[in-house]
Amino acid sequence: MKGKPIKQWATDDRPREKLVQKGAQNLSNSELLAIVINNGTHCFSAVDIAKSLLDCSGNDLHKLGRLTPKEISKLKIRGLGEKRAMSIVAALELGIRRNAGSKKEAITHSTDMVHYLKVHLQFKKQEAFAVVFLNANNKVNHFEIISEGGITGTVADPRVIFRKALEHEAVSIILCHNHPSGSLRPSRADKELTRKLKEGAALFDIQVLDHIIVSEEGFYSFADQGLL
Repeated sequence: MKGKPIKQWATDDRPREKLVQKGAQNLSNSELLAIVINNGTHCFSAVDIAKSLLDCSGNDLHKLGRLTPKEISKLKIRGLGEKRAMSIVAALELGIRRNAGSKKEAITHSTDMVHYLKVHLQFKKQEAFAVVFLNANNKVNHFEIISEGGITGTVADPRVIFRKALEHEAVSIILCHNHPSGSLRPSRADKELTRKLKEGAALFDIQVLDHIIVSEEGFYSFADQGLL
């Protein structure tokens, strides 16, 4: 059906109609993207454009989700300018946030937080440092990315972390950062920062429960490894 306008397709094949009749779960990635893209060009349907975009990202939605609107528009896919790229990035970000959900159950082990943290951090191109602020029942009050840096490191200011911990009435915190390289081995700087934050938090009667490193390869828990 390449080049043929979607409105000329059989009703059962049109992405919007298919979504209404069969549900979003029955649409392919290209069909879902086509709905976001909305319209095709004179020569290519919205599904054609969506397939071209997926091809450029190796049919990997995680990889596609890491692209900025400018990077998508630079792929030079006909019919896919920066405005449509913005719509795609926004839709993928909503998917990430939906997947992360709201973590309301009590945190009792590192694995309780890993999925939540990986969704937010593991696919970032630059290293980011985040903190989860927990209440007295070990439930999440707030999650925030404190800083983002280069590919090899970022800076986490203890003063910012403790100020936010007090603002959100945190009784305990979980530290987290990603390793874009994929390695899960903590650096000497990671260990030193963890020690400094643990000692500083104690002055405010705040407990550092864990420091979790995430990457596409998995996760590393300081608590699980006996480093806290």
